[in-house]
Amino acid sequence: MSAYKNIRTLEDLQSRKLELKVDFTLKGNLLKADAKKYAKQFTLGALIKKYATPSNLFKVDDKLNLSGTAMSLILPMFMNKTLFRGAGFLTKAAVGLVSGKVGKSLDAEHISAIFNSVKGWFGKKKEKKDKKFIDYGIPPDSETY
Repeated sequence: MSAYKNIRTLEDLQSRKLELKVDFTLKGNLLKADAKKYAKQFTLGALIKKYATPSNLFKVDDKLNLSGTAMSLILPMFMNKTLFRGAGFLTKAAVGLVSGKVGKSLDAEHISAIFNSVKGWFGKKKEKKDKKFIDYGIPPDSETY
């Protein structure tokens, strides 16, 4: 209320009106930014980032064995479509049964270990050569060092 008492002239009124417009615009922008930030935490990407962490997936996988179930369905199809493409019906059926059983026994830890080992085959790093110290004959106590 003390700001209203300071309004004596028309210029004071115009300046107060301008201050209120600026304040209104700033608060509106802050409110929009906060609303966007709040809504962003419920987007699909944010929910996946929050709940689909490897530790959470391993916990779910321990209870439900989702990766084993998926592998028991995917592995027989993959094997029959790639490696045993020209094989007969009985061979494909046998491969389907065996690979289904193997896929059922796989869990997320086994799959990640297999993925890391395959990635290691292709991503071998070259060993860094140790840089040899070159001695130019200047002693370390020297002022030129």
